[in-house]
Amino acid sequence: MDDFGVYAVFGVNGPPQKLLSAEGSSRVRVAVPPSVRQVVLFSSGRWGERICVNAELSDSDRMPITIGKLTPYNKCLSWEQWEEETWIDSVTLNVSLEGGNLSTEPEVIMAVKEYTPKDTAAPPAARELHGKRKREQTAEEEEGNDWTKRREEEENTCPNATTEKTTPVRKVRGQAKGSQKLFASGAETTKLKGAGGKAAEMQGTVGRTPPQSAVRTKSRQAKAPTHTAPLASPSGRWGQTLCPIDAQTAILIGGQGARMQFCKDPMWKLCTEDVSWVAAETLAEGPTPEARIGHTAIYDPDSRRIFVFGGSKNKKWFNDVHILDTQSWKWTMVEAQGKVPPLAYHSCSMFQGELFVLGGVFPRPNPEPDGCSDSLYIFDPRLSIWYQPIVTGDKPSSRSGHSACVMQERKIYVFGGWDTPVCYNDMYMLDLGLMEFSAVKTTGNPPSPRSWHGSAVLSDTKFLIHGGYNGNNALSDAFVFDIDTNSWTEVSAPELSVPRAGHSIITMETAGHRCFSEEDEDADMNGGRTLLVFGGGDNEGNFYSDLTTVAVEELLGAI
Repeated sequence: MDDFGVYAVFGVNGPPQKLLSAEGSSRVRVAVPPSVRQVVLFSSGRWGERICVNAELSDSDRMPITIGKLTPYNKCLSWEQWEEETWIDSVTLNVSLEGGNLSTEPEVIMAVKEYTPKDTAAPPAARELHGKRKREQTAEEEEGNDWTKRREEEENTCPNATTEKTTPVRKVRGQAKGSQKLFASGAETTKLKGAGGKAAEMQGTVGRTPPQSAVRTKSRQAKAPTHTAPLASPSGRWGQTLCPIDAQTAILIGGQGARMQFCKDPMWKLCTEDVSWVAAETLAEGPTPEARIGHTAIYDPDSRRIFVFGGSKNKKWFNDVHILDTQSWKWTMVEAQGKVPPLAYHSCSMFQGELFVLGGVFPRPNPEPDGCSDSLYIFDPRLSIWYQPIVTGDKPSSRSGHSACVMQERKIYVFGGWDTPVCYNDMYMLDLGLMEFSAVKTTGNPPSPRSWHGSAVLSDTKFLIHGGYNGNNALSDAFVFDIDTNSWTEVSAPELSVPRAGHSIITMETAGHRCFSEEDEDADMNGGRTLLVFGGGDNEGNFYSDLTTVAVEELLGAI
């Protein structure tokens, strides 16, 4: 007998309500009463050949507020209103089953069974909600009266964004609806601190967007029915990771898109042989990481595993480590020893099988603003332990949204980042043999101060910095740094002319590019290699889903 079922509990006093069973429709839609502030979804019974249960909380326009997935390894989900900033009223729970012998019956629309405990007063939901709205209104008034105070309270909070072409954004008071900024506008007070330590005011405009019409999808056009045809490529997003796992394959994880919503399609596999995408979330077994942005994902070629660490989701912060074995395609969550704080927008580098995590944003108890870290933490996967090494020298100041490139398997170069209200364009180098930091004195025309930029190693001696956010605008310029001469060179490529921040940049093997000649010192690394740029946003409410490619040979030839 097949005893499989999917149940939901609406509110703290509600009884379990059966939504799906072995017989009947494989899709159900439930209107959540306005008084309900918590929803728990769980499965019971044998899964058999069933793959997963997709769950989505959507608003009155059928736009997703939050999504989740039940699997044979992750049988329970829970949501609370305080975690989802756009959960107000008229919320609908959509549940659909994948795999097994699916029924052909149409979608079922259900109502929540109202429940009031005997001899008890009804929960003060309306009063609490009223109080919450009043507090929000008061906060908005304070925001308008004292902009500087608001910036201090939101210190180091990375912008979370708006529509589907797009980038990260925080809503600005008085701004027209539908044109939210990815990042909070801070031209009046944001200081841009350069390598020389001088502060300067930075101004500029963002006007360019990718020419592809597919990328320019309006949020109104995105208001489609919940059950649509499978996507052929990832949705627009920022704050994701794109992690190469072999010469022609990369894995996309996480990100946030339009209307500050976490992506419904959080995991994809990219094949550069034919530049195609495959939705990969259901390909892997085990407990998948919760939706997040500002995390890191790095691949260890020796163990052939991806390590995902940290990140944030609305008011949640993570310090968990998830591992994806790319041979067995199975997720595991590490029960690590040692202490590491919840971090987001940090950097993570792989050296000799260990993860080097530097900087990032960490939460502080309310009403204190979030803080930036200047600490270095190392995770040893063999012992499943975190530890802090003894580091000497001139180390970088606290920051987040910076980049870190491992060069020649012995040095990590750290560039840029910010710690509100200061944005940086300085460079530091960590000698992995001596565990000693030093400030790098550079020559040439350096990038302007920025954070949330993209970076990629181009050769044994050169790496690229592209785009980012300067405290006011998204940027589109690109620079190559030479570690032999400690010099910056600005490079120009039409493919990199779109302003982006929070995007991903990697280099991989692709077909169609010739190798450098044997005389070229960089021939051993860049022959047939291509720079790939995915996603990010323009700080004008647009989140990108395009994949841009540039030959590494072309970039190095422009120096």
